[in-house]
Amino acid sequence: MLQQVLHEIEQAREPLSLNDLARRLEIDPGTLDGMLTFWVRKGRIVVRDGDESTCTTGSGCGSCASTVGCPFAGKAPRTFMLKGEEPRH
Repeated sequence: MLQQVLHEIEQAREPLSLNDLARRLEIDPGTLDGMLTFWVRKGRIVVRDGDESTCTTGSGCGSCASTVGCPFAGKAPRTFMLKGEEPRH
């Protein structure tokens, strides 16, 4: 099953959330979380925390001077992707 998890991430065209991956593999998200932790420790996949929200307009909404992200934007879920395929900023 661990190999199936890795294979699904390899085949994905974008980072996958825990729930999306669990739905694709038809397994419990709690069980899957442990498998993902295994692959993260092995250095095969990386996790991107969902708290990296940024301003969606690119120029700010005009009412905020925050430098750490938009306090009004929703928090995105954690996502998982192959190591080396992280988006460049």
